[in-house]
Parts: sequence; structure tokens; C-alpha cells
Amino acid sequence: MPLITLGFGGGCHWCTEAVFQAFRSVETVEQGFIRSAPPDDTWSEAARVTFDPAVLPLEVLIEAHLLTHSATSDHTMRGKYRSAVYVSDPADTPAVQAALDAQRPAFDPPLVTRVLPLIAFKPSDARFQNYYATDADRPFCRTYIAPKLAKLRERFGRET
Repeated sequence: MPLITLGFGGGCHWCTEAVFQAFRSVETVEQGFIRSAPPDDTWSEAARVTFDPAVLPLEVLIEAHLLTHSATSDHTMRGKYRSAVYVSDPADTPAVQAALDAQRPAFDPPLVTRVLPLIAFKPSDARFQNYYATDADRPFCRTYIAPKLAKLRERFGRET
């Protein structure tokens, strides 16, 4: 089974990067900005994640994503923090949509997260890469990222 590359957006890319870096079997995590097709063609904070679905199921990553950002809030910052799973290969769209749809009943209010094509990616400035990994004691990390990672360990202890 080939590796899959998806983009995940919904909150700060520092947080999103740390969430997916927490999974030992994720191949790569790149923090940055993603653009999709119109009307979602403005740059939005996200992380691009490459993984082996034979080792780490797509469903686990989708659930982790939904649990670690405001996936039910259609707040005013959604342009900068678009709640989406971005698909690099259109052939992956049905599986991603099915995994997202399987999670919908667990959320009330309803999810605002969408499946979108990944049109372009640009990395964040080098000084922000590996933000949590390079200094987990930063106030931002302790306040926002550490609680998300604790939630992941509680839910997915064996994978993280």
C-alpha cells in the first residue's frame, strides 16, 4: 500500500504540526499554509502529513484531527484556520470522505470540516518549524498544544 499525503487544517499550524508529530508512525509532518480550489483558494494554516495507512489507519488521523481543533465552530477566523482535510490525490477523496462521515455522529453541533483538494502548499518560516518539539515550555505550547497532546495520549495511547 503506498504512502498517503494529506493536509490538515483547522487551527494554528503550530498545534496541528505537534498533533501529527505525536504519532510515531507518521512519516513526515510539514507545517505551513495550504491553498485549495476556489472559493477556498486563500492560504490557510495547516500541516501536510505523509503516512502509511497499512501502519496507521486514515480513520485514526481523521479522528485525532477532529478532536484537536474546533471542528464544529464556523467562527469568523475560518479563512485563516479553514477546517478541512486536504487531499493531494483525488483517488483518496472517497476514503477520506467516508472516514470523516463516520465521525459525524459523535459531534454535536455538527462538524464544519470539509474534504478539499490540496492545490498548493508552502512551508512556514524555518524559525517556526517543529515549534513544540524545539521548546515545549513556551507559554503558547503549555497553554494550547500540551492539552491537545494529553487528549491524544488519553484516546490513542498505543499510537502516540
